[in-house]
Amino acid sequence: MTENRPRTSARELIEAVVDPGSWQCWDEPVEVTTDDPAYRADLLAARERTGLDESVVTGEGRIRGRRVALVACEFRFLAGSIGVDAGERLVRAVERATAERLPLLAAPASGGTRMQEGTIAFLQMVKVAAAITDHKAAGLPYLVHLRHPTTGGVLASWGSLGHLTSAEPGALIGFLGPRVHEALYGEEFPQGVQLAENLLAHGLVDGVLPAERLAEVAARALAVLCRDADGGADADMDAGPALVRPSGGTSGAPDVPAAESIRRSRRPDRPGVAELLAAAATEVTPLSGTGAGEHDPGLLLALARVGGTPCVVLGHDRGSHSTPASGVPAAGQALGPAGLRAARRGMRVAAELDLPLLTVVDTAGAALSRDAEEGGLAGEIARCLADLVTLSAPTLCLLLGQGAGGAALALLPADRVVAARHAWLSPLPPEGASAILYRTTERAFEVAARQGVRSADLLAHDIVDLIVEEEADGEAAGAFLPRLGALLGTELAALSARDRDERLAARRARYRRIGLNG
Repeated sequence: MTENRPRTSARELIEAVVDPGSWQCWDEPVEVTTDDPAYRADLLAARERTGLDESVVTGEGRIRGRRVALVACEFRFLAGSIGVDAGERLVRAVERATAERLPLLAAPASGGTRMQEGTIAFLQMVKVAAAITDHKAAGLPYLVHLRHPTTGGVLASWGSLGHLTSAEPGALIGFLGPRVHEALYGEEFPQGVQLAENLLAHGLVDGVLPAERLAEVAARALAVLCRDADGGADADMDAGPALVRPSGGTSGAPDVPAAESIRRSRRPDRPGVAELLAAAATEVTPLSGTGAGEHDPGLLLALARVGGTPCVVLGHDRGSHSTPASGVPAAGQALGPAGLRAARRGMRVAAELDLPLLTVVDTAGAALSRDAEEGGLAGEIARCLADLVTLSAPTLCLLLGQGAGGAALALLPADRVVAARHAWLSPLPPEGASAILYRTTERAFEVAARQGVRSADLLAHDIVDLIVEEEADGEAAGAFLPRLGALLGTELAALSARDRDERLAARRARYRRIGLNG
């Protein structure tokens, strides 16, 4: 990353992203009205150099056939800085995109506020942020692609509000530009901190990709965010009644001991959420972390079509599962407060765009550490519960494997809950419950059986609605996940079709009556 690295111009970026021949510019001409002779000269020189009349270009084009509004900065025009005219152009473009119900892609490359215009330029960021907030409130997707460099007020407003954010490889992205830092503090800013790849590692952007891949990634994400319908679950993926046990009847279901389910759920080769998406989802776009500087490998967050239905997916990522010397299975990728904050980001995206939300529970427990306590683990579990039980979007929970403690409960509340046969749910890992009751972990399976942790017990108490058998008679190896995905897609589509107020009332009533029906 250097000051002299090649930069993609606004026009080059647009040509790389939109379908050939589809670009329509929305920009109305602006006049040079300043009385400052030096600034006037700078503006005229920038116009001569770029062939543009301002630092932003706005309009619409088609990305893989879809109409999309675009706004892009031209860095060669006074470092892509935003003054009154550029700010007004941006706001009008966002407002038009909202009025015409178009998804919006922003591609900033800017040093921030235009210093020649001072404080009035600084305040332009407020109205741009307000227009983008209105766009998102209208249920419309907002994608951001940060180019080299993006700093200052642009990053601190419309550059940081995307539902999905990518960055150019090697781009300098940060609030305070290195040159300003050195001038103010007399020392160089630490190398690599403001690099796009470092931001990805810290959950500030969702991906790093060159301009030539932007159309592909944007099209894939918008196919989910715009809730395109493409036929639902595949017809050859049988999710029939022979494989699913409906609520209220367990006749014919195998009587599987709790110990067997717990052992099977802990097998290292048991598939998790990542394997589920690989086998049963399309149009998968991973999201990285909270978008606010935190990333937790214990939480997977993505946009996807599961069984043909577009949705937001968030789930426990199993990671590695080892058994320490104590004999008590480790939690693998234990979930910490940052993971729960990332989960809540997924909930917000689902609510803003009215996308169904699929949560996948598969955890041996929350992180038990000083960092987790000081990071507010308990509070984040509480906020996840509050957000999920009141979320406006349709919600479906899959109990896929282990379901231990608050980390599992945090992702559980939903309109419908589906469980794999050997999934389970308990207040603590069984060894922890045994230690509390008997001061030993040796009676873990005995305690689990009494607590009613099995999928069959959960079904009997209306905690789950359906149980999916993990092996069907004559079923080929590897068929379980596609079959499960088809069922999930059908469930998600059915929930999306329900009346919202009726669905929310039923969800609240569901959790109000648990434990009171006998």
